[in-house]
Amino acid sequence: MPHPTLALAVIMQRTLLDSRWQSEQWQPVGVVPDAAPPGTPARLLRDANGVAQWLHPGFRLELFRDEAEGYYLNVASPGTMVFVNWRDEDGPGVPFSVTASYNEAARMMDGGARVDGVPMPAEWVPWLAEFVGQHYRPERKRSRPPSFKGARRQDP
Repeated sequence: MPHPTLALAVIMQRTLLDSRWQSEQWQPVGVVPDAAPPGTPARLLRDANGVAQWLHPGFRLELFRDEAEGYYLNVASPGTMVFVNWRDEDGPGVPFSVTASYNEAARMMDGGARVDGVPMPAEWVPWLAEFVGQHYRPERKRSRPPSFKGARRQDP
């Protein structure tokens, strides 16, 4: 059975800096619907006043049942995000992967990856919320045995 998937492109932004330690700063600033196939080259969207934005097409936001808790945490937060794993190894910032799972993004960061969240387009949030409603089941809290309820310890 195929996984629910959205085709998208990541917008990376380069800002020139007036600093002797760093000449530019890269960061993801958004995602947009885009049906281009993987491997499609990036293209310059705009370049003005020291700020350039590049569109990186060919990404898929795929949902998996075992990540339902991470999607729930994302949808339940004040701002639903798409998390972009990207690299800038002595060159331009290039996105590597995307996810909507808080847990998956945290695992990537724990592994040393650079991950930044960008706002999820509003029209995608109901799609993610529907998936969460169908597949997320909170863990049941363990109840304490009756022998511990109401027990009071008397210190001498």
